[in-house]
Order: sequence, then structure tokens, then C-alpha cells
Amino acid sequence: MPIERTKKNSRNLSIQGNPASLKNLQPIVLLNPKLNNGKSVMKALRKRKTIREISDKKLSLQTLSNLLWAACGVNRKKGPFGNPGRTAATASNSQEIDLYVAFQEGTYFYDAFHHRLIPTVAGDLRTLAIGYGQAKFGNKAPIRLIYVADVNKLSNTSGYQEPGLKDPEIQKSYYYVDTGLIAGNVYLFAASQGLASWFHNCNKSGLSAKLNLSVDQRVLFGQTIGYPFKK
Repeated sequence: MPIERTKKNSRNLSIQGNPASLKNLQPIVLLNPKLNNGKSVMKALRKRKTIREISDKKLSLQTLSNLLWAACGVNRKKGPFGNPGRTAATASNSQEIDLYVAFQEGTYFYDAFHHRLIPTVAGDLRTLAIGYGQAKFGNKAPIRLIYVADVNKLSNTSGYQEPGLKDPEIQKSYYYVDTGLIAGNVYLFAASQGLASWFHNCNKSGLSAKLNLSVDQRVLFGQTIGYPFKK
């Protein structure tokens, strides 16, 4: 598995059959987030910074679970317009930003509503989840997040029917801001846990092809997460 496993957390992984093309990658059932650890928000803000030198130490299942929930997990069953609320705001609660997690073994889609990771592509896409000329930085990090906007969710939101949600230029402004809100959550979580985080560009065309995205989906950015490399 692409995470640090222990006897305690291995029982929480869902073992299910997968298509042969995914080389038997298994869905990962994440643990409930622990809400009572880490630094305060003010201390996390004080510690927030970009760290590009990242070690290959794997994240525990609990740390990964906490990270993804902090990024854009469900924090209340009833949010705006009757939809579950998330830890990061989105335009009209459209929740148009999809989060993928690239490990060495494969890339997974974060299903926030069931708090689990669904295998999407076998193989290592971490080198595509960063911009050209940046690959030598953080190349040993255990995971890279991939941010993908689904403009169809904006156009067909169940929330407030703002005319701008169907305008391509306004859609762009919304999904860039909404991505930044999630990335900001990740930065604060990383600072509160002593992790390294780096928000950056990525190989958009390469990832779009590998993830087999629809015409309504846009690869936007990547974010590298792990433990700081100690020299």
C-alpha cells in the first residue's frame, strides 16, 4: 500500500476487487479525522511556509486521513442549499474541485462523502504532477495532490443560480479561487503537523490524458506533501 501501515490501521483498509488495468490497487478507507491534535490556527499561520526539500518518509494512514479531510472533507451533513458542507468553500457550494492523490504505486480519487480513496490510475504520476523544470525538487515526497476543476458542476449547481456560473471567464475565476482555498487548508494543516507543503504548477496535458478526464474537467495545479528533508 502507498502509505505507512501498522497492525492497528491495516484493518481499516477496504479490500475489494479492481479492474486488471489498475493492477489490483485497492480502495483505501480512510480513518475518522482526529480533531484534537496539532497547533492552534494562529500558531499554524505563524509556521506556514513553502518547503521544497521533502523526504521519502511515508505518511501514516491517520495523517493522510486528517490531511484530506482538512483539505476538502465533509465537516457537516447539512450545508448550503441542502448539500453536505465541506472544510473549503466553493462558489454556490458547487464543490467543483476534485482532488486526486498521486502515490508511487498509483493515483487515487478522494471521495470526500465516503472519506475514502478510489484507485484511478496504476503507476507513478508524481512526475507529471509538477511543472517542467521543477521535478528535481520534492521528487522523493510520498504524495502529490492534483487539483481538477469540473466546470459542469458550476454550470449545473444545485445552489444559487448565478448567471456567471455559466460564463467561462467567471467560471475560471471561481475555480481558481476555490482551488486556492483548498490548498490554503493543506498549507495550514501541514504547518500544524510539522509537514512540508509546496503548491505548484503541473503537467496539465499529461495528467489530463493519464486521468482520462472529460471535456468539462480541467487540471489546474499540484501540491507536494511530506516530511521535511533533514540535511
